[in-house]
Amino acid sequence: MKTYISLVRGINVGGHNQIKMEALRQLYAGLGYAGVQSYIQSGNVIFNTPETDTHTLETTISEKIYETFGFKVSVLVITTDELADALKNNPYPTDSLKDPARIYLTFLSKVPDSSLLDAIPPTFYAPDEFSLYDKVIYNYCPNGYGKTKLTNTFFEKKLNLSATNRNLKTMTELLALAQKAQVGF
Repeated sequence: MKTYISLVRGINVGGHNQIKMEALRQLYAGLGYAGVQSYIQSGNVIFNTPETDTHTLETTISEKIYETFGFKVSVLVITTDELADALKNNPYPTDSLKDPARIYLTFLSKVPDSSLLDAIPPTFYAPDEFSLYDKVIYNYCPNGYGKTKLTNTFFEKKLNLSATNRNLKTMTELLALAQKAQVGF
């Protein structure tokens, strides 16, 4: 069994696409996944499965959510190691001038085309900052995520891929929970 973290995009935000976490956990269990647990109300689910293809997992979960709840959402599935690597390579926590509560990780469905990323002028969005490592964009938004232009939708449109965003605290907690879940398998 392998431990995964799924990040469901666009549920329980602004009263749209409502799914209770109990129902979401039951959906995952119904798919045969073990050790299913959720973290907060925004679609973060940790689970274990022998399946090794994350794309297959993403498609299966997304289709089951549509079948069960009647709306389409994108789902990104990452491994515990991928999340640990993303947190380890975060360029902002070592900067004592940056508030960790204003650091966000945007997970991408694939590594973006470098020419598309290069076309985004970083200084144009100041004081917000972003940096790419592999399939993760690190955002530092000193005025808060609600006031930045560097959102999921922004990066999806500019980079022509799927994305979902979580704050640093959420991702740190998800890693701790996933590592505990891994111990049991």
